[in-house]
Amino acid sequence: MYKSSLSHIISKNLLLLLILVLVVSSAVTAQNKDFKTMKDTAVFKQKLLEKSKATNSIESNFTQEKNLSMLSEKIISKGHFYFKKTNLLRWEYLSPTSYLIVINKDKIFIKDGKKVSKYDTNSNKLFKGINDMMLNSVQGNVLNHTDFKINYFENDTYYLVEMTPRAKEMKSYIKTISMYFDKTDYTVSKIKTVELSDDYTSIEFSNKKLNQAIADSQFSVK
Repeated sequence: MYKSSLSHIISKNLLLLLILVLVVSSAVTAQNKDFKTMKDTAVFKQKLLEKSKATNSIESNFTQEKNLSMLSEKIISKGHFYFKKTNLLRWEYLSPTSYLIVINKDKIFIKDGKKVSKYDTNSNKLFKGINDMMLNSVQGNVLNHTDFKINYFENDTYYLVEMTPRAKEMKSYIKTISMYFDKTDYTVSKIKTVELSDDYTSIEFSNKKLNQAIADSQFSVK
């Protein structure tokens, strides 16, 4: 039971990370209103593919907001992340607590305080699926992923992509993933993940740096 719960907790965090590396992030807050069905999804997908292919690395600060029905106040966390093609990612919470997730090729490292846990994606079906999704993400193919039903909307300012999981493992705790893209440059403005309980997590970004050199040491855990 404990291992199963741990896998779900880690998977929810990783799923957010994989969506993040689809394209470059922006710190504009999108409002979910006045959206209509997207007119031309083919052009939209092509623009995202071009953006993904042109992005070799991302470094950014992030602010995460988590809303839990059992709590009256939202949980605000802040941190930093690095991404480097083809399969290197570091997601680090800095406040209010320290927590680190690193993906290095086919290995996943979780550091909680002083404890470090290591997972091999090839030995865990769920982690293997997440790792494969990451590769699809960096190649710009995540919107063609068969594990999701995807609906496309737009208003004057944003494209909205709503992803509903089809895979049994993800359906057990994720209801929808919503991504808001700025129409001016096809970058992500905001990502919101809603769980079956209607609790949700949203993430916004700031001080992003694109295609700058990132040392491989950022993707190791000590």
